Amino acid sequence: MDHITYQFEYDERIPVAFIGAGGHSYRNVYPSFQYAPVDLRAVCDLDGGRAAKYARLFGAPRSYTDHHEMLERERPVAVFVVTSYSEDGRVQATDLALDCLRAGAHVWMEKPTAASVAEISRLRRQSAAAGRFVMTGMKKIFTPAMERTKEIISSAEFGEVSSVSVRYPQTLPPFENRRDLRAMRGFLDHIYHPGAVLHHLMGDVCGFGYQWEPVSGASTASLRFASGAVGTLHLAAGSAATSPLERVEVVGQDANVVVDNGVRLTYYRRGARLDYGRSPSYVVGEDHAPLHWEPEFSLGQLYNKNLFYLGYVPEILHFCDSVLSGTPPTKGTLEDSLAVMRLFEAYQTVPAGTFVDLAQPNENGAA
Repeated sequence: MDHITYQFEYDERIPVAFIGAGGHSYRNVYPSFQYAPVDLRAVCDLDGGRAAKYARLFGAPRSYTDHHEMLERERPVAVFVVTSYSEDGRVQATDLALDCLRAGAHVWMEKPTAASVAEISRLRRQSAAAGRFVMTGMKKIFTPAMERTKEIISSAEFGEVSSVSVRYPQTLPPFENRRDLRAMRGFLDHIYHPGAVLHHLMGDVCGFGYQWEPVSGASTASLRFASGAVGTLHLAAGSAATSPLERVEVVGQDANVVVDNGVRLTYYRRGARLDYGRSPSYVVGEDHAPLHWEPEFSLGQLYNKNLFYLGYVPEILHFCDSVLSGTPPTKGTLEDSLAVMRLFEAYQTVPAGTFVDLAQPNENGAA
């Protein structure tokens, strides 16, 4: 993405509706429309006053409290859904997305997509029946740093990927509570971030085991991928709120790439030689020296906005491009959500200290 077009500059814009008027969408999703080809026609929320305020703030001519009425009257081409959880811990957006598909609209929904593999399968069936697609906001795989990481590890220069390590601060409840979706709400909400990164970079997980620590709920998982590569997922509960939240490292053949805090990317290229006991300098030649990227935050550039370096605008543009071209998205798909939910259900059902083979999804997505 080398150039950004502002919303008012697009010749063609997509008629869209929005379900949800919460704090997250106010900070991150509605503002991203400034850089996307969308024509916001209506906002829906159970709180009518809030829906009306959001409609006025973000330029929609109408607001609703009933999404069925909005879908019937507005007939949007696409619907954005950013909602919360039901009292029983289910994801509200799952059923809302099904309703939107039945109304003939494409759906962009914030993660999590659902609370089970079965619900993802239901969405896939409805999406196929409606001829409309569903995309989930997996922002981590749309960040500039992660997009470049994917390019690097896919190159011949990097070699075959051998291992990966992902660190993310998240607590895991005790095993006996994990069937209760209310107890697992925080875990479900956040496993989509490291889970999406792992699947995007490495493909399907076919082997899984972990150790769990009861004081903070931290865990370390050992992963085996269908490709033959191995990996770890460190859910670093207990880390300081002021520390960098996450770290990703992928190792190839005499090369590795590291992403710190989502924005600092370092590519350690193959070919450098530092003979033990004989090398007088660590400064290697430019042909083999590490490459390093990180943003500067002194200018009012778009790349310094968290809407861009956190992946919000790129993921929404990917969705809009798919709608306008009539081609399904290639990232944030229901297949990606299925992979994350398989990992979520493994944490629900596999006791700590054991390692199991995970059934692979068949061509219909079911395990």
